[in-house]
Amino acid sequence: MTYRGSLARTGMFAVAYLIAVWAGRLTVMDETNLSMVWPAAGVAVVWFCAQREAPARWADVAALAVITLVVNTATGATPMMAMVFVSANLVQVAVFLHLLARWRPELRPDSGLHSPRDLWALLAAAAASTVAGAAAGPTGMWLLTGRHSWAATLVWLSRNTAAILLIGAVGLCAAQAVTRFRERYGTPLGWWRATPRVRLVEYAALVLCSSAGYLAGFALGRGLPIAFALIAVTVWAGTRFPTPLVVLHDLAAGTMAVLFTLNGYGPFATIPEPAARACVAQLYVAMVAVIGLALALGRDERHVLMTDLAAEKAELAAEREQASQRAELLRAIIDSTTDGLAVIGSDRRVVLRNPAADGLLADGPTGDFEEIFTRALAGEEVPETDVLVRRPGASAGQIVCVRTAAVRDPDGTRRVVFLFHDVTSERRHRDELAGFAGVVAHDLLNPVTAVEGWTETAAEAVERLPRTPEAGLALDALGRVDRAAGRMRSLIGGLLAYTTARDATVASVSVDLGQMVSEVTVARLDAAIAAGLPAPRFTVADLPPVQADPVLLRQLLDNLIGNAVKYTARGVTPALTVTATRTGDMVLVCVADNGIGIPAGQHDEIFGNFHRAHSTLGYAGTGLGLGICKRIVERHGGTISATDNPGGGSRFEFSVPAAGVDRQPVADSTQLR
Repeated sequence: MTYRGSLARTGMFAVAYLIAVWAGRLTVMDETNLSMVWPAAGVAVVWFCAQREAPARWADVAALAVITLVVNTATGATPMMAMVFVSANLVQVAVFLHLLARWRPELRPDSGLHSPRDLWALLAAAAASTVAGAAAGPTGMWLLTGRHSWAATLVWLSRNTAAILLIGAVGLCAAQAVTRFRERYGTPLGWWRATPRVRLVEYAALVLCSSAGYLAGFALGRGLPIAFALIAVTVWAGTRFPTPLVVLHDLAAGTMAVLFTLNGYGPFATIPEPAARACVAQLYVAMVAVIGLALALGRDERHVLMTDLAAEKAELAAEREQASQRAELLRAIIDSTTDGLAVIGSDRRVVLRNPAADGLLADGPTGDFEEIFTRALAGEEVPETDVLVRRPGASAGQIVCVRTAAVRDPDGTRRVVFLFHDVTSERRHRDELAGFAGVVAHDLLNPVTAVEGWTETAAEAVERLPRTPEAGLALDALGRVDRAAGRMRSLIGGLLAYTTARDATVASVSVDLGQMVSEVTVARLDAAIAAGLPAPRFTVADLPPVQADPVLLRQLLDNLIGNAVKYTARGVTPALTVTATRTGDMVLVCVADNGIGIPAGQHDEIFGNFHRAHSTLGYAGTGLGLGICKRIVERHGGTISATDNPGGGSRFEFSVPAAGVDRQPVADSTQLR
């Protein structure tokens, strides 16, 4: 708000306050200078509420003081009495603003009243502020005149409370009512056209009944105490009409009651004592306002609550519908998938399963599934496992790859999710290829042996011939054939080793890992010395015992240590370090070397079949060694990985079960037969 705008609003409210003060002074009852009504109290609180954040509030205080002084002195009050009234009004306004801001800070002239709590806060602030004003006003008059009248104090309290309550309600509702009227109807003609005729008739009936009732109760009743019957009209208005209209009706009803009483009509005018007459009239006005507003605001609050409840119900219904649709879609997806899915509770009852899992867990977990279920339910991380399933009446079994995950219900109980994937054809195809490779490799050894034998015989015969160019050419050719046969034998040996690592039965026993590493390193040391190569340096830590197949474990260690010795730069003495640590029920073995390392990006690819990371550097090999290592480790239920050694070279880490830990190996191909 600008400074100029603030001053303009000050002038507007000052005019309204001037009219209210003048009207109040016209109702002075006796020589005490107390008025029967004081609408200026209500106008003042609306004024200062509207100007709560105005930059020129000093102008509001000054205008209120000047108007109070001028009007009171002009209507018979002494200057000192007028000063008392100024102080009392300012105290009253200050206390009201403070209490309303503390109890209901959201109440402003543009906010409107929304619930009975707003009404009670307004009524309480009005009563408390008039008490403070009475402490300043009648007390000041007592100091000036030497007379104190409790009746005058009660008049002050009743009239100011009623004025603040009624006019304050009008001020709080007026701005919002006008704004909503313009948004909804635009003009009075728009309201006339949009309002149903029945509603218009009801509006007219309210006006007619109110006018007739107050005319009958105050002008024609001839002193009969029948004003209480007019409360019915207030109840009608409070239950049927908008809150702003109820406020206006209460204001009109209170105004009529006061005017009739001032002019000597109605049941209140018969009260001989002016102070008692004023108190009763103001009590009636306050009661009409409270009843009408309480009914109207209670109805509005119920309407808001019912609207919110309906909106919440609609939202919940929409959410339930969406959840139902998502559940149906998820169920359709689960049922249509070819992989089996099942959820089993801790009581071993199948909670959910799709058609693909019906035959596998129709009666709950049994056999191998029971062991997997027990481990998963206990929170153990179970790796992918191949399980052989034999159906009644079927000649061949079915191999299913099982994955599990444990989930918790909101109540803390565990459930196990099974995911089944039929890998029968994949395993059979792989086994057929492995079997074929084994057979072919075995059968090819005979011709390779024959080629090597006849090559050696031919070479010895040629060497006994005279040294001629043709004899040298023949020896060179025979040497090439012998080397090619050697490479063929090495390749066939690798194929046979790979097949053995894949299909051989794993006979796990407790193995002294340190003793086995010592045997392998001594053999490699002897081989290097016999070949005239630099003797490798081995550093072997204390190694814990493991549960493994001795033959396969020796082959695994021999391949890793042999690779570390072989892939060392020329002129560099191989240096290897073998360490091991136990993690849970597994032993993690690390073989670190100072070799040429692994090319970037090939740390995972080197475990593939026939993959050679250094094929262009002249190192001999078939590319099957690390694939064999991977297969041996996996058959023991472990993992293997390769990383760069921080000191240069490579680090190979693999895990095998610790001694005393029984791990089921991956099923071999004989289960399919």
